[in-house]
Amino acid sequence: MDIRLSGASAMETEIKLARPPKAMRAADFVSRLQTMQALIGARHFAVLRVTGHGLLSARKLVASLNNWGTEADETARTLFDAYGAPMLSHLEASMLPLVWEGAGEGQFVESGADPFVCRLPARLLAASGVAFPVRLGAHGNGYVLFTGSFIGLSSDIVIDMHLKSCQMLADMLAGEEKRLAPAEALSERELACLQMAGDGCISEAIAEKMGLSVHTVNAYLGTATTKLDAVNRIQAIAKAIRLGYIT
Repeated sequence: MDIRLSGASAMETEIKLARPPKAMRAADFVSRLQTMQALIGARHFAVLRVTGHGLLSARKLVASLNNWGTEADETARTLFDAYGAPMLSHLEASMLPLVWEGAGEGQFVESGADPFVCRLPARLLAASGVAFPVRLGAHGNGYVLFTGSFIGLSSDIVIDMHLKSCQMLADMLAGEEKRLAPAEALSERELACLQMAGDGCISEAIAEKMGLSVHTVNAYLGTATTKLDAVNRIQAIAKAIRLGYIT
C-alpha cells in the first residue's frame, strides 16, 4: 500500500506502509501516540476519523481515540466548531500537516517547518496544535492530532510524525477489518492467486505459473473477492494487504 504526501516539492515523499501486525489493542495505540506526543512536546493526542460519504456536507469528524479525559466531549465540540470544516476540506486537497497557535500567553508552534505545513487561523482554541492528515480510502481517512502550549516542529520531525500517523491509522483500519472479516477462511490457492494478482500478474500468467486454467484462476479470485466482501479484484487485493493476508 503506497501513500504520497503532496504539497511542497521538497517534502514530496513516498510512504510504504509496513505490513500490519496480526493484533493490536487500544493500549498499544495509546503507547505509540504517547511516544509521538513526547517527541514534539505536546500534552494531548487524538485520532480523528471521517464518517459519512459523498458531499463534504454529509461528512464529519469524530474523535475515536484521545487522552482528553473527562472533558473529551467538550474538547471535541470546541475543536470541530473551530476547525472541523477546514480540516475536512483540507483532507480533500492536500496532505500537508495543519498547525495553529492557541489563545493566551506562551502558545507557540515552532516555525522551522513552515514550508511543509499549512497554518490555520490562530487563537481559536485554548491550546496550540498540529494535525497530520491521512488518506487510506473511504473508511480510513482522518487525522492524528497533538495539542499543547508549545509544539516543537522541524522538517525532519514533520516527515517522521506523518509517517507514524499514516501507519497508525493503517494499523487501526486493518484491526477493524480483521474483526469484521468473514469467518470463511481464504484457501491457499485463493491466497496464491491474490498474491500474484497483487504483484501485477494477469490471470493468464497466474494460470501458467500455477498449472491451472484461466477459468479456474478467475474462479479463485472471484471467491476470494466474495470472502473479503470486496466489490472487485483491485479492492480485494488492497483489503488482503491491509489484513496482512498477502504482502
